Amino acid sequence: MKISYNWLKQYIDIPETAGDIGKVLTSTGLEVESVEPFETIKGGLKGLVIGEVLTCSKHPNADKLSVTTVNVGDKVLPIVCGASNVAAGQKVVVALPGSTVFPTKGEPFAIKATKIRGEVSEGMICAEDEIGLGESHAGIMVLDTTAPNGTPAADYFNVDTDYVLEIGLTPNRADAASHIGVARDIKAARQRTLKLPDVTNFKTENNNLPISVHVENTTACPRYSAVTISGVTVKESPAWLKNRLKSIGLSPINNLVDITNFVLHETGQPLHAFDADKIAGNKVVVKTLPAGTVFKTLDNKDRTLTENDLMICDANEPMCIAGVFGGIKSGITSTTKNLFLESACFSANYVRKTGMHHQLKTDASFRFERGTDPNLTVYALQRAALLIKELAGGTISSDLTDIYPEKIENRLISVKDKHITRLIGKAIPREEIFAILQNLDINIVQKEAEAFTVSVPPYRVDVTQEADVVEEILRIYGFNNIELTEIAGTDYLAEFPEKDSNKFKRTLSSQLVGNGFYEILTNSLTNLAYQQKHNLTFAGAPVEMLNKLSEEQGILRQTMLFTGLEVCAYNINRKQKDLKLFEFGKIYRKNEAGEEVTRRYTEEERLALYISGNTETENWQTKTKAVTYYDLAQQVMQVLEKVNLENPEQEKLSDPLFEYGIKLLKGNKEIGKLGKIKTALTKDFGIKQDIFYADLNTSLLFRSANPKFVVQEVPKFPEVRRDLSLVLDKQVTFDEIKALVLNTGKKIVKEIIAFDVYEGDKIPEGKKAYALGFTLLDESKTLTDEEIEKVMARVNGCF
Repeated sequence: MKISYNWLKQYIDIPETAGDIGKVLTSTGLEVESVEPFETIKGGLKGLVIGEVLTCSKHPNADKLSVTTVNVGDKVLPIVCGASNVAAGQKVVVALPGSTVFPTKGEPFAIKATKIRGEVSEGMICAEDEIGLGESHAGIMVLDTTAPNGTPAADYFNVDTDYVLEIGLTPNRADAASHIGVARDIKAARQRTLKLPDVTNFKTENNNLPISVHVENTTACPRYSAVTISGVTVKESPAWLKNRLKSIGLSPINNLVDITNFVLHETGQPLHAFDADKIAGNKVVVKTLPAGTVFKTLDNKDRTLTENDLMICDANEPMCIAGVFGGIKSGITSTTKNLFLESACFSANYVRKTGMHHQLKTDASFRFERGTDPNLTVYALQRAALLIKELAGGTISSDLTDIYPEKIENRLISVKDKHITRLIGKAIPREEIFAILQNLDINIVQKEAEAFTVSVPPYRVDVTQEADVVEEILRIYGFNNIELTEIAGTDYLAEFPEKDSNKFKRTLSSQLVGNGFYEILTNSLTNLAYQQKHNLTFAGAPVEMLNKLSEEQGILRQTMLFTGLEVCAYNINRKQKDLKLFEFGKIYRKNEAGEEVTRRYTEEERLALYISGNTETENWQTKTKAVTYYDLAQQVMQVLEKVNLENPEQEKLSDPLFEYGIKLLKGNKEIGKLGKIKTALTKDFGIKQDIFYADLNTSLLFRSANPKFVVQEVPKFPEVRRDLSLVLDKQVTFDEIKALVLNTGKKIVKEIIAFDVYEGDKIPEGKKAYALGFTLLDESKTLTDEEIEKVMARVNGCF
């Protein structure tokens, strides 16, 4: 956003330079990205003066040139001139040697003393296009003036030298999207008085041009203000107005349009001027139109409206897309005599959606999308009307219309002193806090011993809660005035946001992909024949499609397995036999009529993992090794560790889908199951290699996930490893051994692993040999040999 330094000084006293005021604004949160000089005439006419032609004679060596002498104030210069209209006694503009002129078209060039066809020439008598003052090159500029010779041309032509501050306006600071808005921040930062243009002279002069206004959608248009002005004259704007607009990168059009643009960038309130004679029925209606309505905008494009596009209409047809873009029929032209001037507050949501749909971005929509001040519409309207009377003539020919059915009140926010200190990191005196807030137009309405209540005006759309008020205090007090402590920290007032399931899935996906898995996405529709062939039943009944495309997609899946096996078969058939796949998806069921259920249908989030083939691609360094159940179990355990579900209970699995496997439990809730898929099932899909499959409850994983973790000191004392060989009954599982050992020596035994398991003819039938490794550690001292032997004897005695 561009802000003119000279324009800004109309509303507040600024003794600082443009660069210094840029630093002030940056410190308040309005980051000034650059400060660039601006001149209404490029080059500023530097080195150009008013001169008087004393003599003029024909060039002895060129028929089309003249030799002149020109008084430039402190001396008389010989100048060779090629203009046919040069004559003695004329007042002219002279470019002195050493100056640079900037023509209207073409590149700038330097003026130097030289000889032209043998005659000395020390300067140039200028035409208007040669110095950027116009387009004509018919001859030199002849001035009708009594200005003394040597007067700087910049003074004579009132060249305005300015500085433009480029502000990187953040989306939340809609209040600062104008010169007055920026001046408000300077007022608060420097405790100065704001000087707003006076509109007390506004008055209705007659009622000769009444136009009725009806707002049908007050949600999209909370406030609509308007007035009519008759007898205006459309013409070029005065130099001061054109210069203001040029300084911020706008091209002047005519006095009426320029005034609406000026007031927009002055106050932040968009305006729209309609040719009143083109408003059918002398009636304006603010409403939405049926979807599909075609409307031609100012750029001569037909745009198809949606049912949410708010339109400004007359009695017969739409005239303007509210807050976004005007129509081609009702705009101001050179023949306009009477106008209808609009100043409204439109809903940010409506304008944003309309602008996005039609891909339209204007200065008006930029402000409406962020939120404008509903209490500013009348002031901006009166300001523009008075400027129009001044620069275009005319009379105010109707009462001011102001439709404001439900006033938007100030927001009341309670602020605690301790929260200010906690968030800022420094105790600021209460009187200073109150002064800062008052200078920001945030009034103190109630004071208590340790808290107070503020009233926030509607134009501060970004101040909605206590933390926002604290931020306002801090940015004006100054971030640089907060001393840094040796230990940096942070604080907050809001609660942590709810966990995001999509983000959670992305986290697990990243882990699985890092372990070599590929994500797949399969259809939720599957073939009922898969489960009928093997007499498989699942919880609930299958959900059948009413208008099925085929029997192959006849039901919603009750397990992730079948669609996953289709993917495995597809890849294996194309020689991609080493598979590590995962999928987040849903399974569905129709609840039985007799069940006590609150819903007829149920869907569950699941995470499915599939591995098959070899653990890694064949290479010269390692021998190929087929994946096993334990490779899948390792991946599942890593997922469970990620979501803080370590050491789940395990039960031997009895499931018609699996040849063998385990069920994972947390209390009485099933986390999932994993194992080897039955060969009879895989053969149905043409798969001749083992498939290992895990099916996990995503919702349970998500609920268990917790970002908190415990940090503890690295043990100071050494750990000890002891091994033990046991021959036990075949049905005894490692989990049972682990639970028993950890319960027996829970203070000393930190870890137990099985590094070998043997079943064979070397041991009695029905037995199994375990080779176990134990890690022992006492966190308070170094273990002695005697203490270690006692622990191991106690462990051995358990068996």
